[in-house]
Amino acid sequence: MSTNQVLIGIGLIFLLAVSSQVCAARLRIPALIILLPAGFIAGAVTSDVNPVKLLGPAFEPAVSVAVAVILYDAGLGLDLTKLPRHYRTVVSRLIILGLVVSFALTAIIAPALLGVSAAAAVMLGAILVVTGPTVVGPLLDFVRPSRKVQQVLAWEGSLMDPIGAIFGAAVFHAVSASSGQHLGSGVANLLSGLGIGVVGAIAGVALLWLVLHVMELPELLGTNAQLAVVVGVAAICDVFRTDSGLVAAIVMGLTVSNLRGFDISARRPFFETLVQLIIGLLFVSIAATITPSSLRGVVWPTIGLVAVLVVVARPLTAWLATMRTDLTKAERAFVGWMAPRGIVAAATATTFTAELVHKGVGGAAKILPVTFLVIVVTVALYGLTATPVASRLGVLRSVRSRPLLVGGGQWVIDLARTLRSANLDVLMWAGYQHQRDLIERAGLPLAQGELLAWTSGQAAELEGITDVYLLTDEDDFNAMAALMLHAGGGPPFYTLARQAGNAFVAAPSPAEQTLFAGGLDRSAIDHRYDAGAAINSRLSDGTTSDGSDILFVIDSQGRLKPATQSEIPAPRTGDTVIVLAR
Repeated sequence: MSTNQVLIGIGLIFLLAVSSQVCAARLRIPALIILLPAGFIAGAVTSDVNPVKLLGPAFEPAVSVAVAVILYDAGLGLDLTKLPRHYRTVVSRLIILGLVVSFALTAIIAPALLGVSAAAAVMLGAILVVTGPTVVGPLLDFVRPSRKVQQVLAWEGSLMDPIGAIFGAAVFHAVSASSGQHLGSGVANLLSGLGIGVVGAIAGVALLWLVLHVMELPELLGTNAQLAVVVGVAAICDVFRTDSGLVAAIVMGLTVSNLRGFDISARRPFFETLVQLIIGLLFVSIAATITPSSLRGVVWPTIGLVAVLVVVARPLTAWLATMRTDLTKAERAFVGWMAPRGIVAAATATTFTAELVHKGVGGAAKILPVTFLVIVVTVALYGLTATPVASRLGVLRSVRSRPLLVGGGQWVIDLARTLRSANLDVLMWAGYQHQRDLIERAGLPLAQGELLAWTSGQAAELEGITDVYLLTDEDDFNAMAALMLHAGGGPPFYTLARQAGNAFVAAPSPAEQTLFAGGLDRSAIDHRYDAGAAINSRLSDGTTSDGSDILFVIDSQGRLKPATQSEIPAPRTGDTVIVLAR
C-alpha cells in the first residue's frame, strides 16, 4: 500500500471507532452494535480499511498486546472485596456452569453444524464461553433491572472475561499441541505457558509497585507507566510462549486491584479512557478483516449455533445456578435471558485463528467469522429484547432514588435518618474515623473504601447509586471531589455552597449543582442547627412551605429532587418534603 493509502486507512479506523462509540453513547446501546457493522462495511467497500495490509505481520501481535491491555483493565475492576457475600454463590455457579455447559454444547454440535474438525470445535467452544462487561454493562444500564439481577449479571460478566481468557489460552495450547505432538509435550506446553504468564505477572506487579506506590507518579505519568508495564510484560511473555501475555495481564490486574498499597481507584478513569479507545480500534479492525466471502456458508449454521446457546445453554445454566437462592422465578428467568458475547471473544478468536490455520487444524479458518456472527446476533437479540422481557417479567428496577451522602456531620446524619424514614435507601461515606463511628452507631449503611471507587460509573451502577451529595465540613474537599466526580462520568452530583470569604481551589460548581437557596451554605446550616433548627419530613398538601427551608422533595414515585441555587422544586400533593425547620 502507498503512504497515502496507509494514512487514509489509519485515519478512517480512528474516525469509525470514535464516531461509533459516540453514536452508541447517544443512543444508549452497546457500542458493539455499531462498531462491528461499521468495521465490516468499511472493510468490504474499501481496501484502505484493511489492518492486515496496513500492519502486515504486526497485526496479530498488535491485537494480542491490545487484548492484554483490555484484560488488565478488566482485572483492575475486580476488587473481590466488593462482591457481596450473598451473591457469591450464584455468581460462581453461573461462571462454572456457564463455562462447562456452553463449552461442551459448542464443542459437540459445531462439527455437525459448521463442518469443522473436533479440534476447531473445541477451540470455538472455549472462545464463546465469555460474556464480557463491555456488552453486558451498557445493556444493563439501558434496561435497569432490579439491583439484585444487576449485581449478579454485572459480576458474572466482569469475572467471566479474565477466567474465559485464561481458559481459552489453555485450550489453545492444548489444541496446538495436539496437532503433531504427543500428549506429554502438549501438557508441558500448556503448563509452561501458564507458568511464563505467572512469572511475567510477578515481575509486572513489582514494576507497578515501584512506579505507583514507591515513586507515587501522578495520574498522567501513572497511566503511561501502567500501559508501558502491561505492554512490555505481555510482549516479552508472548516471545517465550504464544498468548502467555494474556495470562500475565489478567494476573497483574487482579493482583493490583486486590493488593493493599495500590491507589488504583483515583487513577483508573484515565486508564479507562485509553482502554475505550483501544476497544473501538480493535473492534473496527477485527470486523474489517471479515470478508463477505468468509461468511459464505456459515451464516445459517451459526444462527443454529446461536439458537442452541440462547435457548438451551444459557437457560439451563441459569436454572441450575440459581436453584435454592433468594432470586425470584422472574429474576431467574431474566438471568437466563442475558448472555451476549463481547470483546474478549472477538479478540481471542483473532489471536488464535491464524496460528491454528498455520498448524493445519481443519476448519480453523471458520472460527473468526463464526465468532463475529455470534457476537453480532447475540448482541442484537439481547439488545432488542432485554427491555420488553424485563418489563414482562416485572424485574425492572424501581425509579426510587438511592443517594450517597458524603459527610459525617451531625446534621448530615440526621438528614440521612430523615431520608430513610421517607423510605429511601440511603448510603453514606465519610473520611474521618470518628465520623464513620457516628454513622455506624446511628445504624446507617456506610460505604467502605475510597470515595471514587463508589462513585465511578460502573461501581455506582452496580450499587444502584442515583446521585451523590458532597456535604462535608471542608469546602476544598467538596470542590476537589466534584472535579473528580465530573471527570469520572458517574451519577449526578451536588455540592454545598462554599462558605463566604473562602478562596476557591477550583472553579465553583454551577448553580444547578450547588445545593440550597437562601444563603444556606455550610456555616449557615451549622449556625441554624446549633440554634435549635431540625431536619424533618412532612407530607405536602400542595401549598407552599410555612417558612421552613426546603432541602429536598421526594415525589410519589420515590425520586429525590434537591433544592439548588437555581431551582427549588415545587412539591405536589402527596409528595414528601424534607425541610430545615426554623
